[in-house]
Amino acid sequence: MARVCLPSVLRTYVDGARELDIDGADLRQVLDVLREQYPGLERRLRDERGVLRRYVNFYVDGDECRTLNGQETAVQKGTEVMIIPAVAGG
Repeated sequence: MARVCLPSVLRTYVDGARELDIDGADLRQVLDVLREQYPGLERRLRDERGVLRRYVNFYVDGDECRTLNGQETAVQKGTEVMIIPAVAGG
């Protein structure tokens, strides 16, 4: 079970939760469970092909998943997954 940490901008899609405990063997499975439980969140994380959106960073125990194994990055009990969308502004 991974602990998924969400910034305030995404909490409206998960009933205001800051953190969620989600079962899954890898990041893809964790995101699939999130999609099932919170369908409105999915389009902000992955595109229609299931590819991670490029402006959203996914950290698994502090390492960006794209530098690991992408969505196939393994998670275990106690793994922390942080989802951080890029913020633009000027």
